[in-house]
Amino acid sequence: MKSTFSKGWLSILIVLAVLIIDQIVKIEVKTNMSYGESIRITDWFYIHFVENNGMAFGMQILPKVIQTILRILFSGVIIWYISILAKADYKRGYIVCVSLILAGAIGNIIDSIFYGVIFSKSTFTEIATFVPVGHGYADWLYGKVVDMLHFPLFEFNWPDWIPFIGGNHFLFFSPVFNIADAAISCGIFILILFYSRSFNNSFHLVKTEFQNLLKKNDSQAH
Repeated sequence: MKSTFSKGWLSILIVLAVLIIDQIVKIEVKTNMSYGESIRITDWFYIHFVENNGMAFGMQILPKVIQTILRILFSGVIIWYISILAKADYKRGYIVCVSLILAGAIGNIIDSIFYGVIFSKSTFTEIATFVPVGHGYADWLYGKVVDMLHFPLFEFNWPDWIPFIGGNHFLFFSPVFNIADAAISCGIFILILFYSRSFNNSFHLVKTEFQNLLKKNDSQAH
């Protein structure tokens, strides 16, 4: 019981820590920088303020409102999944990874749900401010996700003799992302690297839990 309690609270603390840091950074950037503004930290690290309508690293596959709803549903499933892992006293490192993914998902959900109704629009000439709820730049669920971390590690021009890409400019790493994106990426990367077998084994727990839930509902119905 003690182990289950501690692992469950570990997950909660990880999620809260990531969310607090993520939102503090986003709000600071949103209310102090104009859109597109860039602050040089080092030659390979910039704070560069942009916004996007999509998911991790600005990708957009589905309409905005559908993406937001799917994020919410996905987060609900992960919460249920973590609760199963904690009850089963699953590996602590695995729970940490899944908690990072959950924290990242919720972090960007907050932007999508609330930012459009509580912030004025960020432009190249105007810095956003807090506004009365409902007087922002977009409706509920249509807020844009704030990104600011840019790591242009190196860049060069491809030699002219290379077919198709010769003479083109190449920049690594070009995406601009946020703390929530980083949490998702780190969680997934560590899962793949160290916990592939644990990931597969965890679905036996999910299957058993789901079967027990069906049996309980069936018994209550009769």
